Amino acid sequence: MAAGVGSAEGLEGSFGEGFDFGDPSPEVLSEAAAAFGLLASSARLHLVWALSQGESDVSGLAERVGGALPAISQHLAKLKLAGLVRSRREGRRVVYLVDDPHVVTIVRLMVGQLVDRRTGAEGLPGAASASRAGSGRLRGLGA
Repeated sequence: MAAGVGSAEGLEGSFGEGFDFGDPSPEVLSEAAAAFGLLASSARLHLVWALSQGESDVSGLAERVGGALPAISQHLAKLKLAGLVRSRREGRRVVYLVDDPHVVTIVRLMVGQLVDRRTGAEGLPGAASASRAGSGRLRGLGA
């Protein structure tokens, strides 16, 4: 096995007991690729980022990410269908949230790593301290 391939360095406990770092099945890889494909849209990635900070309704998300309500609703429907976000009704209002800590971690790691590369930032208040690429580094990106 190549160096670093199959390694869980820094992720101990993230996948539960007995997690095997062998090759995943083609079905799992296909499902993961579909989920990453949804996050390839900067608008949907921004929505997941915003929801990783706390739950919100469509109006609040549209205001935060700067999109039109119908477009935000369509993005949320796709994310919900893929299981990346979920919703619950509060009276007449529908509130969206990301309740899977792994989704939050993946988004924060990727965005944080890219921001670090561009700015050399060491981490901002509120960022997870598990690793340098941890999370929460969106200063200057509107979040």
